[in-house]
Amino acid sequence: MRRFDIAVLAAVTLSTALTAVPAQAAGPAGAARDIAHCTATACHFDLPPGTYDVRVLLGGPAASSTAISGETRRALLPETAAPAGARVARSFTVDVRTPEGEPTGPDGTPGLDLAIGGSAPALAGIRVTPARHARQIFLVGDSTVCDQLGDPYTGWGQQLPQYLRKGVSVANYADSGESTVSYLADRRLWDTVRPRIRRGDLVLIQLAHNDKTTDEATYRANLETLVTGVRERGGRPVLVTPVVRRWFNADGTLNNGTALLVNGLGVDHPAVVRAVAADRDVPLIDLTAHTKALVESLGVEGSKSLYLYNEKRDNTHTSVRGATAYAEIVRDELLAQGLVPQGLVRVG
Repeated sequence: MRRFDIAVLAAVTLSTALTAVPAQAAGPAGAARDIAHCTATACHFDLPPGTYDVRVLLGGPAASSTAISGETRRALLPETAAPAGARVARSFTVDVRTPEGEPTGPDGTPGLDLAIGGSAPALAGIRVTPARHARQIFLVGDSTVCDQLGDPYTGWGQQLPQYLRKGVSVANYADSGESTVSYLADRRLWDTVRPRIRRGDLVLIQLAHNDKTTDEATYRANLETLVTGVRERGGRPVLVTPVVRRWFNADGTLNNGTALLVNGLGVDHPAVVRAVAADRDVPLIDLTAHTKALVESLGVEGSKSLYLYNEKRDNTHTSVRGATAYAEIVRDELLAQGLVPQGLVRVG
């Protein structure tokens, strides 16, 4: 998104000061050195890479309903209603990085860009400050997880941030086309993520879709390498079984190798992930089981909208609806297993 000039900003008439503070404070007192530029539909903050808390004030003279996304199409705040004449405050924490989307993709726009959307958007005020003690959730995965650049493709990791409150951010280092082999080999991926892990950070690992020619011993060893690398940094690994492919049998089930990620060598990826989680005492989110149940419950026709079947005849990659549904499953599992404190999770 482009930066907006002061004349445009004045025309919007925001009700509170719009300020931004870079990750490195401007001076000993931490005074802001950048001024936010916003219109009714977008904001840009000149900030270096870092983790930032964003506090927004929503509402206006008429009833409103506002959602906020940012950077590479990340959902940051779900649609939030405000009655006529009322103001509603909400906060979230966002990861600003370069590249801003997929680690092997384009750099994107420097700084922090936010898009103000929803059915009746009304931004009354916004403030951005450095996140001093935020928890981080790193995502290691493939195209079903990543911050997809182009609509309608959407990864579940792209939708996850909206379900987390101020104090925890999502650093999505999932990348299209990656297997456990390629993720470990590419310096832009694991060699970049691992040094950034701090004590207590969660690292969710979902890699399987592209391990089509990886034998079982190698696949298992690669998962164990990732788990060990997270723990050596003081992080908390979480293994995630892969989302199913929408590939039905005649009886309406997904009980086949294509849907359940069994590769050409007969390697049952979800089974190996479950085994490694049990053997290494790693928390497990069985996204294969959860997504299988959801897709089967919706049936052949109803499940099409979860994927890009109608747009691309694609039964692997998810739509916004599908990615959102799968992100909700991950959110629920993080909460149910106590991996993220209840007060930091947005529900309802």
